[in-house]
Amino acid sequence: MSGRETLRSRRAFLATVAAATGTLGVLTVGQSVGWLRGTNLFAPRVPADGPQGLAVNRTAAAAGVEDLANDPSWRLTVVGPAATLSLGRDQLLAMAQTVSVLPITCVEGWSASARWDGVRIRDLMDRVGAPTDARVRVTSLEPQGVYRVTELPGEFVRHPTTLVALGLDGEALDLDHGYPARLIAPNRPGVLQTKWLTRLEVLA
Repeated sequence: MSGRETLRSRRAFLATVAAATGTLGVLTVGQSVGWLRGTNLFAPRVPADGPQGLAVNRTAAAAGVEDLANDPSWRLTVVGPAATLSLGRDQLLAMAQTVSVLPITCVEGWSASARWDGVRIRDLMDRVGAPTDARVRVTSLEPQGVYRVTELPGEFVRHPTTLVALGLDGEALDLDHGYPARLIAPNRPGVLQTKWLTRLEVLA
């Protein structure tokens, strides 16, 4: 290759790098410049972008739960060795309410704290006679998905900040945040903070 061809090749390479860098900058500038947020295609999700000022990584529509979650006949079933409860949202709201300030930490790389209120899981466990070290199987209304059913270890079940959350920052949960009820627990990745709860089952 001649010196002139080498120079042209080097210039072409540098031009390609510059173009790629410029494109990436345009697509991620919304991370820093608010009015360009719509171009923010590859940067991490902005934690405050979402209903009630908190981002979501899976909407109710995407999960296929809109009708089920809005059904007035919705009940949370709590199954234990001594009893089984079937609780509507009004019944849950009538129980002692606890406030927990806990983050949602997403596998996408963002984290944001929020003020959640609801019923402590351990209070529900006491009502159904669960042992103090019991694990709990948590089931979502989602018809399918890897995280439709998860397990809550005993240390989370009895933690005072672990809730069946009914509200977020003083308001009823938005549908995309898990209405009518969701799980919120400390030090759990967001995908395990199950939304659209339908069943809690004590495991032996």
